[in-house]
Amino acid sequence: MKIYNTMTRKKEEFIPLEEGKVKMYVCGPTVYNYIHLGNARPFTVFDTLRRYFEYRGYEVTYIQNFTDVDDKIIKRSHEEGITPEEVASKYIKEYFIDCDGLGIKRATVHPQVTDNITNIIEFISDLIEKGYAYESNGDVLFRTRKFDEYGKLSHQNIEELELGARIDIDEKKEDPLDFVLWKAKKEGEPGWQSPWGEGRPGWHIECSVMSRRYLGNTIDIHAGGQDLQFPHHENEIAQSECCNDATFARYWMHNGYINVDGEKMSKSLGNFFTVREISEKYDLGLVRFFLLSTHYRNPVNFSDTILEQAKSGLDRLITAKERAEYTLSNLIEEKAKADEKDMLVQVETYRDKFIEAMNDDLNTADAISAIFELAKFMNTNINENSSKEFVGKCIDMFNELTGVLNIAQGSNEVDDELANKVEEMIAKRAEAKKNKDFVLADKIRDELTAMGIAIEDTRQGVKWKRI
Repeated sequence: MKIYNTMTRKKEEFIPLEEGKVKMYVCGPTVYNYIHLGNARPFTVFDTLRRYFEYRGYEVTYIQNFTDVDDKIIKRSHEEGITPEEVASKYIKEYFIDCDGLGIKRATVHPQVTDNITNIIEFISDLIEKGYAYESNGDVLFRTRKFDEYGKLSHQNIEELELGARIDIDEKKEDPLDFVLWKAKKEGEPGWQSPWGEGRPGWHIECSVMSRRYLGNTIDIHAGGQDLQFPHHENEIAQSECCNDATFARYWMHNGYINVDGEKMSKSLGNFFTVREISEKYDLGLVRFFLLSTHYRNPVNFSDTILEQAKSGLDRLITAKERAEYTLSNLIEEKAKADEKDMLVQVETYRDKFIEAMNDDLNTADAISAIFELAKFMNTNINENSSKEFVGKCIDMFNELTGVLNIAQGSNEVDDELANKVEEMIAKRAEAKKNKDFVLADKIRDELTAMGIAIEDTRQGVKWKRI
C-alpha cells in the first residue's frame, strides 16, 4: 500500500515498524459541544483506513484522544452551570452517539487528558531537564528555536513562521515563537498540582504524551485534519522528538477541508453544521458514504443537492444487493451452470479493483466505483434462472467490499412486527389487483408510502424496502 506522507509530500510504500502490526494515533475532539461535519471527516476517513488495514490482516492499535480540559470546556461549563468534568462527560457520550451513527468503530483506547496528568508532568519535566523547556511565572514553555527541525512538517523555516505569525507580546516568553506546555491556574479554572504550581496542560502536549504512553516513542501513522498540520502537529513533533530522541511518526496523513455550498465551513459564515443537526434530516450512513465518495486529501463540497445525489447512488447499491438476496431466496439450482463459470471468475476481479484503489493512498472514491461496477454486473446477470452458487458469490463479494468501507450495510432493516404488517398489506394489495380493484390497490400502495415503505413489482414478485 502507498500512503501520501505529508512530511515528504509524496506517496510512499507503507512499511510498518513491526511486521503485521500498525500503530495509529488520530487526534480526537475537544469535548465541549457536538462534533461538526469537519470533525466527522477525519474520524470517518481514518476509521476506514483502520478497517482496511484489518481487512488486509494487520493487527491495528488505534488511539484517539479526548481533550477534556480546555478553555472552550471551561467557557461551556459557565454557560451551562455545570462543572467542566460534567461538560466533558456529557459530550463524550454525545460523541459516541454520533460516531455510532456514522459507523465509526471505537478506538483501541480513547485516553482522556485528565487521566494522564501525571504522565504529562513527567514529560514536561524531562523537557526542562534537557533544556528544551523553561518555567516562567507558573507557566512552562517550549524553546521552539532549540529544535533545529521545527517547521519540517509544514515545510516552513523559523524565519517564515516568524514573519507569518500574529505574535502577541508575552513577557513570560523568552522568544515570541515559544509555545506553552503548562498553564498556571487562573481563578475559576480547574487545576492540578505540579512542580511549577497549580495549573493545567497546554493543548499540544497531551497528544505527545498519550501517543507515547499507548504506542511508544515512534508510531507508524499520525493522522488528523489538514488544519492540524500547523501549529498542533508541528509542536507535537518538536516536543516528542526532543523528549524521546526518536522519530515521532513515520507517516503523517491529513484530510482536506469541508466546503459548504462552495465556501469553507465556518461559524462566521453561518454555514456551520453539527453532525447531530445533519442527522435530523439525513441518515448518518448516507453521510459516511458521501464523505468516502471523494478522495480524503481533496476538499469536499457539502450541500443538500450533493447529498441527495449521494443518496441516489447509495440507494442503487442497496437495491442491487436486495434484488440479489430476493432472487437467491427463490432459486432452486444449487451449483453454478456452465455458462456461469466465467462469471464466477469475473466476480473476483472486483475485489482486485477495490484493493488496487485502496492501496493507492486510500482512494475510497475509486474503491466505491469498483463496487458500483459489481452492482451493475449483479443487476445485469442475476435472474430467476441463476444458480445459488453464482448469486451467493456475488452477494458475498458485495458484502465483503462494502463491509470494509462500512457502507450499504442494511440501513433499510425493519423489525419483525413492521415486516409482518408490510407483508400482510402487500398480500391484500395483490388480492385487490387480482380482483381488478385497482383503486384499493393504489390506496394500499399510498398507505405503505406514508409508512416509509417503497414497493416494486418485479417478475420475481413484489419487493419492498424502507425509504
